[in-house]
Amino acid sequence: MTFIFRKKNQQTGTSSNMKMFLFVLVSVTSSVFVKAQAQKVEVQKTENGYQFLRNGKPYYVKGAGGDTHLDLLLNIGGNSIRTWGIENAQEILDLAHSKGISVMLGFWIQHERHGFDYNNEVKVQNQINYYKKAIDQFKNHPALLMWGIGNEVDLFYTNPKVWNSIQAIAKYAHEVDPNHPTSTVTAGLDSLEVAHILSKCPDIDVYCVNTYGDIANVPQNIYKFGWKGPFMITEWGPNGHWESPNTNWGAAIEQTSTEKANVYLERYQKYIEAYKNRCIGSYVFLWGQKQEYTLTWYGLFTKEGNPTEAIDALSIAWTNKNPDKPTPTIDSFLMNSKSPNLNLSLIANSKNNIANLLCKLKCYDLKDCNMSDTKLEWKILKESSDKKAGGDQENEAEEINFKYSKKSNSSIAFKAPNDPGTYRLFVTFKYLDKVAYANFPFTVIQNTERGNGNKIWVKKWEMESFNN
Repeated sequence: MTFIFRKKNQQTGTSSNMKMFLFVLVSVTSSVFVKAQAQKVEVQKTENGYQFLRNGKPYYVKGAGGDTHLDLLLNIGGNSIRTWGIENAQEILDLAHSKGISVMLGFWIQHERHGFDYNNEVKVQNQINYYKKAIDQFKNHPALLMWGIGNEVDLFYTNPKVWNSIQAIAKYAHEVDPNHPTSTVTAGLDSLEVAHILSKCPDIDVYCVNTYGDIANVPQNIYKFGWKGPFMITEWGPNGHWESPNTNWGAAIEQTSTEKANVYLERYQKYIEAYKNRCIGSYVFLWGQKQEYTLTWYGLFTKEGNPTEAIDALSIAWTNKNPDKPTPTIDSFLMNSKSPNLNLSLIANSKNNIANLLCKLKCYDLKDCNMSDTKLEWKILKESSDKKAGGDQENEAEEINFKYSKKSNSSIAFKAPNDPGTYRLFVTFKYLDKVAYANFPFTVIQNTERGNGNKIWVKKWEMESFNN
């Protein structure tokens, strides 16, 4: 039970003691209600593999990593969400339950790469005790589907004692909670980690994998590496930034939202749904938005909360039905006649052009195709200087002043930034509230640069004016 202390309400004059009494009363009542509504979840072995049973009925997880936009998740066929920690767990579980959505409740087991020492027995035991209390607190909540004990603790680690902690928590969950399975999540799939979990974590029921470009190899390799039980794909999406082609200055080239939408649909159908007898569900990443390498790389929504076109791809994957409204799409575009993989440099403050941009609506009903409801937006951001690993929090890239003029529906003329450095030009194509996007990494250099007393002259095409 959580106690919240507040100052006296200035409008009503209600004392903090009375508020506390009401809060405790509501909490106790809610706790009794939740206990009465607990739903039993089992992992059942079948003739062909495994499945979840929830209240005795087969339950295949079509899930998303995140806790926002739950009505939209339901509308496109989703039924579950995943968290990474227990901050606001009560509110998330309550909200999910009110909408008929289950929750894989994540326990953020500390990472060695963040400085946690698994040789420190006191800290290790304190962490175990903390999550034992969390199990006691949430084990009877009706929205709870499964315990997610640790996320990518194997990323850049050296001390396998972390698996002892995960086992201790999983064992306790089995001792006190007969209604919910246990799981742990690894960063990709590696034979050594499978071996560790098999030998050190016998109380783990479901092996969960976060995987992106390597998803095609997971269904075969997980059994090849020795895991014989059920598994889930608990993060999946476009190619990761570490898996993508780079410019010669090291900037990863991001897929367009249209390329990503195709990837989401193909990967779900070929590597998740096709193995549903062993892969008992999945959680797409990210049901929300975050800065991770770029503003758009992993989020299924924009920073402003607009759904991207990949959500329509998920709707098709999960329901086998077309979306109700058209989907905006955008092809890659050319900057000064070059594509993003050709290492484009611009002269500071020079005039340049974007061309061959093709924006269109994928119309499932021709009556809905109305380009007047569309809008095109452009912006330039500095290349992020705060890039981290494993989804660690990053600062957003800086947006700069950007002037351009429209030449046609598929091209613009613009001035390069004044300051040398690395940048990305982003284009967003909106249809009503839906969004398609793409970006183009480039560098800006001075007109001439000097090294060892020699001038380096920029190629003529970089100095062309595109006002004609």
